[in-house]
Formats: sequence, C-alpha cells, structure tokens
Amino acid sequence: MAEDSVDLGRRGFLRGRTRAAPAALRPPWSRTERFTDLCSRCGACADACPEGIIRAGDGGFPEIDFRRGECSFCAACADACPEPVFDRTAARPWALAVRIGPSCLAVNRIVCRSCRDACPEAAIRFALAPGGVAVPAVDGDACTGCGACQAACPADAVTLQPGSLRAEPENAHAS
Repeated sequence: MAEDSVDLGRRGFLRGRTRAAPAALRPPWSRTERFTDLCSRCGACADACPEGIIRAGDGGFPEIDFRRGECSFCAACADACPEPVFDRTAARPWALAVRIGPSCLAVNRIVCRSCRDACPEAAIRFALAPGGVAVPAVDGDACTGCGACQAACPADAVTLQPGSLRAEPENAHAS
C-alpha cells in the first residue's frame, strides 16, 4: 500500500495552510503508528459508528470529530473494519490529552459548567482560582477521552489531542 500513501503535509501546504494542523484523532483502538499504511479508506468504520463521530478527513482517512458527539466505546468501528487497523487488546482505546483553551467561558469569568455536566465519568471539576473564579480541572485518571466535554462546550474551548490521557491547560490559564 505504499503507492497509496498521501503526503498530508504537502497537501496542506498546497491548500495554503502554513501552520501545522492538529494531529488527526483516529478511531479508538486504531494502530496510530501505521494507520495510514493499513487503512484502505473504505468508510466501514464511519458507517458503523452509532454516534456518528467518525468522518473522512484529509486523504479520506477516518477521523474522530467530537463536535458531533462523544464516543461510547462500543467498538462497532473496530468490528466493521476489514483491515488490520484496530488492536482491541490495548489496555485503553486511546491516549488523549484534554486541552482547555483561552476561550473557555469559565476562564473568562462567565459561569459555565457544560463540560462538567456532560462528563459521564465526573472527571471535570471546577476548582476555585485566585480572584474567586472557578476554572475547570480535568482528572486524567478518571478521564476516558470519550469527548463528551468537547461536544458540550459552547465556546469550542475543549479539545482532545493525541498524547497522554491528562489535562493540559494552555498558558492563558495562568492569568
């Protein structure tokens, strides 16, 4: 399948993207290190996803879009895939870092608890910060990376990115 490889960096450059796009989130249990080599881009995983969060991304490769909803970890995507893309023996379906950006309403002193209310694992708590403002804090041990918090955020401040399964606040939170 080497001849089917797509240079996603060149594609972005030719489309006028000068900044690196965030790494694509692949479906749970996928072998991310060889994903583009193994995936045939057939769309079976997207068709099987009952949550509708898998869509075709750059080059037609499946990506997770948490703005559409959360992952229920039902494994329908892995079961539907005809290629050896998924590894269901992995201890966790994926490792994602939760990032809460500067557009977070709570960070901007506007009362909002949408991410906390949406989290099925109660992994988001609001800690009182200096000045009497409660800001979100994510418990990386409790977080499954399901994406419910991102889907619920009215300010698009919550993102999940490949990395260790923990919260990584952006520098804007230091103020």
